[in-house]
Amino acid sequence: QRAGVGPRARAPWPGSRGHSGSQRYLRRRAVRRAAQPAQSVRVLAMVGATTKQRDFRFCIDRGGTFTDVYAEVPDGSPASEGKKSSFRTLKLLSEDPANYESAPREGIRRILEEVTGETIPRDAPVPTDRIEWIRMGTTVATNALLEREGARSALVVTEGYGDLLAIGNQARPDIFDLEIKRPSRLYERVVEAAERVRLFSRVDGGSSESKAATEGLEIVTGVTGEAMLVERPLDVESLRPKLQALLDEGIRSLAVVLMHSYAFPDHEAAVGKLAAEMGFTQVSLSSALVPMVRAVPRGHTASVDSYLTPCIREYLDTFLRGFDDGLRDGVKVSFMQSDGGLTPAERFTGYKAILSGPAGGVVGYAITTRAETTQPVIGFDMGGTSTDISRFDATYEQVTETETAGVTVQAPQLDINTVAAGGGSRLTFRSGTFRVGPESVGSQPGPVCYRKGGANLAVTDANLLLGRVLPEYFPKIFGDDEDEPLDAASTRSAFEAEARKINQELDLVGTGQEMSVEEVALGYVKVANEAMCRPIRQITESKGFDTASHVLAAFGGAGPQHACAIARSLGMSTVFVHRFCGILSAYGMGLADVVAETQRPFAGSYPSGGGANLPPADARAAADELAERCLETLVSQGFDRDAECECEVFLNLRYEGTDTAIMVPEPEDGDFARAFGERFEREYGFKLVGRDLLIDDVRVRGIGKSTLLQRVKIGEGTPGKLPDPDSVARVYFEGGWREAPVFLLEQLGAGAQLEGPCVVMNGTATCIIEPGCVAEVTEYGDLKIGVDVKDEKSKVVLDSSKKVLD
Repeated sequence: QRAGVGPRARAPWPGSRGHSGSQRYLRRRAVRRAAQPAQSVRVLAMVGATTKQRDFRFCIDRGGTFTDVYAEVPDGSPASEGKKSSFRTLKLLSEDPANYESAPREGIRRILEEVTGETIPRDAPVPTDRIEWIRMGTTVATNALLEREGARSALVVTEGYGDLLAIGNQARPDIFDLEIKRPSRLYERVVEAAERVRLFSRVDGGSSESKAATEGLEIVTGVTGEAMLVERPLDVESLRPKLQALLDEGIRSLAVVLMHSYAFPDHEAAVGKLAAEMGFTQVSLSSALVPMVRAVPRGHTASVDSYLTPCIREYLDTFLRGFDDGLRDGVKVSFMQSDGGLTPAERFTGYKAILSGPAGGVVGYAITTRAETTQPVIGFDMGGTSTDISRFDATYEQVTETETAGVTVQAPQLDINTVAAGGGSRLTFRSGTFRVGPESVGSQPGPVCYRKGGANLAVTDANLLLGRVLPEYFPKIFGDDEDEPLDAASTRSAFEAEARKINQELDLVGTGQEMSVEEVALGYVKVANEAMCRPIRQITESKGFDTASHVLAAFGGAGPQHACAIARSLGMSTVFVHRFCGILSAYGMGLADVVAETQRPFAGSYPSGGGANLPPADARAAADELAERCLETLVSQGFDRDAECECEVFLNLRYEGTDTAIMVPEPEDGDFARAFGERFEREYGFKLVGRDLLIDDVRVRGIGKSTLLQRVKIGEGTPGKLPDPDSVARVYFEGGWREAPVFLLEQLGAGAQLEGPCVVMNGTATCIIEPGCVAEVTEYGDLKIGVDVKDEKSKVVLDSSKKVLD
């Protein structure tokens, strides 16, 4: 047993005593968790000593339009004696400066005030003596990047490469565009550092080494094991006045990318040390953030981090300063990262925060749908500003390089495709066509129906006019005093004006073929639906998967309103709508694990042929070292090494002679080469037979099991009998207006079946069951909808034998 590895460590390496060729070469370490009672709420050691008073737990998603809150709160009944928990949900506007400074903090204040009965003034610090933990996801970093409102920053690069990031990779997304508008740079100034390091080749019989020695040049061994020639040592003193000039201009944030720093990080480390000593408050070293080959994406990542991390810090300070002093000492505050894992607030940085909000929703639907289906699942998260599409098939699908707002970010992220079509997407009629987005009306002033002076119609207005949003069930948070419902009259008036304009532009006036107000609204909804279908096809068909074989998991404030229509367009027969679909991104925070990741560059080949095709010994040793670092990080946060920690290993592989690397997770049999070949063929349609495989990077993802929320079953319904509808609504579909009963989800028992058209309200979202669809309530209060199902033989059948994972 190696030092530091517990009794439940992985199987031995190939070649060591006791190894079996079929054994997985690095099994998840310490995967066996201590047995937990099915209905208990686990309290981790990282929370510290928990008293009975700390009985509030908050999961928050701060989106672009709305902030969603899910809270576990004390039951309150005398019989429970504080042992049972109940829950509260809340949705409020993310931006409402006239009433509060921070929406997440305001949500916490309101729930504490409601449950405890104690008045907490808005201008007073929020008490924390009863808060156990807070988990958050936020779009602050994403919005700052999109709107170019990050911190003032500068770039330090190797001398002669000042235009490196400006030139980029010469990609032209639209090759026929005659007026290319390049995204603005994130950094204001460029400083060139006098230094140069390059890879050293020993293929000339040693003459290069002799020449280097003659010229007094140093040859060192890099992190990858390759020889590196230091042609020009870093001139620190010549750099000092250049950095001082930046400070004099008011720039306090710095990104550093030097050539070949992924393999030789010493020069970047020296620049970082100097900058910190001189007073820079944020220094982002590319070699520390993403030690991977390719200077352009590595440099962009460092630039993004230096640009966004100060914004994250400022946002955190704004959020934290509204609480009393107990927040920093007794409450565990964690944030969701782009890779779907949580991290402590003090470790939350800019380049890992871009998908912070959407990642919570992916975790939420991934974990909850596993109990209902074995089919792969498409996540359809339609919010107020945009729609996020993702895919889950037993494991989270991640990418290591993405482009956001014209900037390439090289970091592990969930594979989420975003389209600018959400509830707040602006509706316009231009050049004879309906258009949805990409502009958004935001939450200030918002759609016409928000009573905030908005003059531009949005998707929410269209759904309101069509009866798919019911003002009497929507939160009354609008108007000057935040106590008024949606304004349906203003929306209809605006659509009447829009219909007149469209009919005039299309010369339909007086022809008897004028479009009605409802037809105009439905036309916009159809365009929005098609815009949201495109990324679903992209994330499935472009990677070799059949779209129709997936289940559609719809969530977000507007997702369930469009889910049946989207599924029908894509040929998908099943839609899953979670009980907390309107706030699933917030709910997912409570289901997520804490993650610590690390990686290192690697220059080596992968052996081919000969039985179990396992990685080489040096790659396994590198994985061991990285796993140890991850485990140490998790243990320092209070996790039990053996009972609550595990590690996953990834190899970044590519065929020799290509530059297309794929990050491959460890397969069950440990044969990375086979897994790489299968994935490459599925995505590209061919194999490169006879090519050697190269290992570019070794990556380890450490996981601290910290799922704290428990799913609660609902009561059984009466077979064959439904409760009386709460009301009856008029909803406009393709064939015209239809009467649709409105059911409250909390009044429906498990097993209840609903035939469309009908509407299901769950308190945080509106679910439209379209004609030809049948919905069934699961044992956990979720909806499983069969699309275009009318007869008994084809009704949705649930697999009740599957158990929900703790």
